[in-house]
Amino acid sequence: MTSTPDTPRLLGPAEIRGLAAELGVRPTKTLGQNFVHDANTVRRIVASSGVGADDTVLEVGPGLGSLTLALLADAGRVMAVEIDPVLAGRLPQTVAEFAPGHADRFDVVTADAMTVLPADLPRTPSALVANLPYNVAVPVLLHLMAQFPTIATALVMVQAEVADRLAATPGGRIYGVPSVKARFYGDVSRAGAIGRRVFWPEPTIESGLVRIERTDPFGTDPWLRSATFAAIDAAFAQRRKTMRSALASWAGSAAEAERLLRAADIDPGIRGERLDAADFVRLARVREDDR
Repeated sequence: MTSTPDTPRLLGPAEIRGLAAELGVRPTKTLGQNFVHDANTVRRIVASSGVGADDTVLEVGPGLGSLTLALLADAGRVMAVEIDPVLAGRLPQTVAEFAPGHADRFDVVTADAMTVLPADLPRTPSALVANLPYNVAVPVLLHLMAQFPTIATALVMVQAEVADRLAATPGGRIYGVPSVKARFYGDVSRAGAIGRRVFWPEPTIESGLVRIERTDPFGTDPWLRSATFAAIDAAFAQRRKTMRSALASWAGSAAEAERLLRAADIDPGIRGERLDAADFVRLARVREDDR
């Protein structure tokens, strides 16, 4: 298990199973563990991310290190956040064995990605590239985008259905809370599909890649994000209702909801699925100005 200094050797099925056996690791659904064992897949993910030598990449859930090694081939630095202490403890050794010339550009932090903060990391990330645990993919993605405003691009692998929802545009049946909140940060698009056979164990669902190009069209004020997200949550809690009805509790009454909607130049009779992030930002600002 050696590699040349300049070219990391990527993990295949035999290496993945060997590492798992060495560590006594049995992938669990609780942690959403499905390890990628196909070198071409991780190369494609890195290529789709567009990261380069100037990037410090934040990787979440590196597992046994499949994507980590591929990232080290292209990125300036990689910081991995791994919740499993056994996996986190083995990663530096894996990097030293498979990518010896890149070990000094790698950091691992044992932490929960749902709660990790800038102070927990040794460096400031410029990009996010991750195979996110499917059971918490959207909350983790939104938490990281909120807490790390220096992340300029994000490429994440999630359940295919979740990828479709994140990239959905207003008016569609699957457009909802994840779609609007992701677009609060910038441009969101599908970046490809990932088959089941590249994972061990093989999942029962398909996977997809989602890319976010961060533009922060509404700024980075935490208050505005919080206020906007509260309006989004209220609007989609009862998505079949009109905005006037859906926002009644949020505004205090249906009449007050209608007044705020009209002040934000939004038709009270429209449903939330027809609105984009800019509409919800206007609504949040109108409500705050009224207080």
